[in-house]
Amino acid sequence: MWVWRQLRSLYEYIVLYGGLLFFALICLAWSLPAGVFRHLLPQKRGARIGQYVIMLVFRLYLAVVRASGLVKLDLRALDALRGEPLIITTNHPALIDVVLIGSRLPRIVCVLKAALLDNPLLGGGASMAGYIRNDSTGNLIRRSAEATRGGSQLLIFPEGTRTVTEPINPFKGGFGLVALKAGVPVQTVFIETNSPFLGKHWPLLKKPEFPLVYRVTLGKRFEVKGDVKTFVADLEDYYRSELLARKHK
Repeated sequence: MWVWRQLRSLYEYIVLYGGLLFFALICLAWSLPAGVFRHLLPQKRGARIGQYVIMLVFRLYLAVVRASGLVKLDLRALDALRGEPLIITTNHPALIDVVLIGSRLPRIVCVLKAALLDNPLLGGGASMAGYIRNDSTGNLIRRSAEATRGGSQLLIFPEGTRTVTEPINPFKGGFGLVALKAGVPVQTVFIETNSPFLGKHWPLLKKPEFPLVYRVTLGKRFEVKGDVKTFVADLEDYYRSELLARKHK
């Protein structure tokens, strides 16, 4: 039994960190040529191709870790959102959240920190896909509206960072203005997991308990009208009540 436990632990470490290394390598393998292609292709066509390739990269990584038997995923609900210009909001329990959402939707645009867009591991692919820097409010609003008018779906984490205070951090007010100016509905999404793995304060070298389980479901869809602060407060209340209810089921 001791030998079996040691072999099991070794397998888990290989899957966990081998998977992360694999993910880094495939991101880099796409990011480098994408940094060139984005200057050669028309912007709209390049963005479509970039978004689709990122979906495939995310899907490939999840397929590999899922095949290990250590990760269980239920992301099927997201398929119903394909083809609609939307702002997609979701809670943000872990770093993997972007991968979960992006693996099912081929026209996703994310708002990223400027440092990530300048990162050679992610920057080329993210820039080609039309991902938006968060370092300028005016640019963020303008680019977000352009993305949704062009048929893309904008993924926003209203908390602004991974969840620290359960069930959800206070929402940042800026996303409400983005939603208002974009002029498209806000679709709420909920990510549920059985582990704090890759949460805000999770040490990268700490192995979680397996299996890891991730489930994504759809919530209500909102039209952004009236006072932006009221909308943001109402949406935060909705997420808070829903997440608490799900936790106590």
